[in-house]
Amino acid sequence: MRTPSARAAIASALAVITVLSASGCSSDDENADEISVEPQPPAQSPATAVTPAGIVSDFAPVSALTFDPVTRTLVALTDSSTSVSLVRSDASAETRVIDLGSAGAELVAGRDSTVLVPLNGSVARIDVTDGQRTDLAVESNALSAADLPDGSTAVGDDTGTIRVLDASGQVTTTVSGGSVTSADALASTPKGVSVLDRRQTSVTDLNLDDGTLGVALRAGEGAAEMTSDQFGRLLVTDSTGTELLVFTSHDLLMRQRFPVGSKPWAIAYDEQSGVAWVTLPALNEVVGYTLDTGIPVETERLATVRQPDSIAVDDNTGDLYIASATGDGLQRIPSAGR
Repeated sequence: MRTPSARAAIASALAVITVLSASGCSSDDENADEISVEPQPPAQSPATAVTPAGIVSDFAPVSALTFDPVTRTLVALTDSSTSVSLVRSDASAETRVIDLGSAGAELVAGRDSTVLVPLNGSVARIDVTDGQRTDLAVESNALSAADLPDGSTAVGDDTGTIRVLDASGQVTTTVSGGSVTSADALASTPKGVSVLDRRQTSVTDLNLDDGTLGVALRAGEGAAEMTSDQFGRLLVTDSTGTELLVFTSHDLLMRQRFPVGSKPWAIAYDEQSGVAWVTLPALNEVVGYTLDTGIPVETERLATVRQPDSIAVDDNTGDLYIASATGDGLQRIPSAGR
């Protein structure tokens, strides 16, 4: 097992946290526009030098991945993000493909065995059970979406505006302006809703009651992906800064930061084991970290398919699913025997 040295971990864990105001940076920092960065794609993977762990099956290039434990269905964004593939865990079941008609920005799990795909001008909701699609119209280029506990849906766009739409599609709340310039990912936790801005490499709380931005924090040097867990924590990969970042949500504080030794990208959290799984495309590896101590602790490091830009976990079994963005296969790593 390869782990960073304790000295490096402690130094990183004690690094200074820069707090942003809702309208920009703190008085000790430069203007938000001046610190904007150009979001970078995942690191390019070399050819695989080690046999990937688990079972690898042929599959099209994948842009995003999620797993629905109720229907036992793996859901993939495929065909240059223009279609959604539904893959049943039963190997004998036929894969169902839904054409989106345009490129989706991401793929996220929704309520009641549905998935959400933000598009330019709408958010597609696809029922994993039967493949039926319904669209929620939005007057923007949607980049992110999240179902909220009250039955509404939050949608973020490429201007940094977040709209909350009720079940009928009517906008009930709009949050815009301030330090958020691009709403690249949304996370709904028991403590509230937060947005990831890759241009500002920041995480910001949203006050949906009054339509304002809350506290914002810098998220490393080049935030990539964000997910959340049942404790209301926000888990963010900092690809440029090569770190895993852990925030509490809605009282936004950075609780943990840890060097992972390469450019991390995709992240998934296993609620059963309490392990956060992070892919390292530059190494063709996936690494698991427990988060129940002061800093993340590496538990396992496994070889993956080439260009592992997407990951999902089956919360019922702990099985990992990793998809290649270059068409080098779909990988399942069973929890048994790991």
